[in-house]
Amino acid sequence: MTPLAAFERVMHCLDRAHANGFKVKAFAGAMETIASIEPGELHRRVAAGTLKELPGVGDASARLIREAIESEETGEIPAYLLKIEAETQVEISPAAQVYVDALKGDCHMHSKWSDGGATIESMVRTAIGLGHEYVVLTDHSPRLTVAHGLDRGRLEAQIADIDVLRERVAPFRILTGMEVDILEDGTLDLDDDMLERLDVVVASVHSKLKMESRQMTERMVRAVASPHVDILGHCTGRLVDKRAPSQFDPDYVFAACAAFGTAVEINSRVERLDPPPELLAVALDHGCMFSIDTDAHATGQLEWLPYGCTIAADGDVPVERIVNTRSADDLLAWTSAPAGSKV
Repeated sequence: MTPLAAFERVMHCLDRAHANGFKVKAFAGAMETIASIEPGELHRRVAAGTLKELPGVGDASARLIREAIESEETGEIPAYLLKIEAETQVEISPAAQVYVDALKGDCHMHSKWSDGGATIESMVRTAIGLGHEYVVLTDHSPRLTVAHGLDRGRLEAQIADIDVLRERVAPFRILTGMEVDILEDGTLDLDDDMLERLDVVVASVHSKLKMESRQMTERMVRAVASPHVDILGHCTGRLVDKRAPSQFDPDYVFAACAAFGTAVEINSRVERLDPPPELLAVALDHGCMFSIDTDAHATGQLEWLPYGCTIAADGDVPVERIVNTRSADDLLAWTSAPAGSKV
């Protein structure tokens, strides 16, 4: 294992654990340093004992570099990496495991094209390693400038890049998509002709989250009624212990989702876990379909599906009502069906 590969895996583990703070910044800085220098120099510095003279390289990162270089000869996994792998595993209950086993893909993830931290190929190859059959790439739409959302031209360029990558990763499937903003009046932040070209469209509210309940209800109903919208993303917009959920009439919104064949996302991000149990129960009562997604912004976060699956298990969501338990072809057949017949 090369030092760079070892650092990439450590960052994956830290992302998986939703870590932040000094350790993440330290390893990210060290990884940037070693990515910029020749491997031969690392070998020379290991021999000379001068690794920590490199910018951002401290005790832990120097140890990882040494162990990674040793592993290139021994074939053994670096001890530090084994330690952090064990410490950051995502726990899962037997009930939630049933849902994890049923899922065939992830319908909501981001890449460096918008506010993600990894390339499309890195996200895809991680998903392949997790046993997925497909992913849907859903970078942000242009209105969300803080997330470097994609305008029409950049989205077209991304679709062209995906076409090239598809050939390299087949039979794994990469489906095109976008997490499109629901604007204040309920319209969508992308032209209809571009929405029509995408395989899967996730629509989410990212602005004016404190809008009055009646207005928010009308806004969301108009969006989920669009023939282009397949999944309603993180419906309350809450951030656990940080931001209160938006207020809307769940009966109206989830009745519209059921009527127009728009799935309700069960968002697995550890700071979202959206919808909360009481709203999930309302969506179930209305006969909604669901999609359990990671909303991953880094490779390690693709391992967060157990959190959403726990929500589904606790809420007794029927597995057959989860759209990403379907094959890619069956999912595409569902997204392309007329709104009233999407079952």
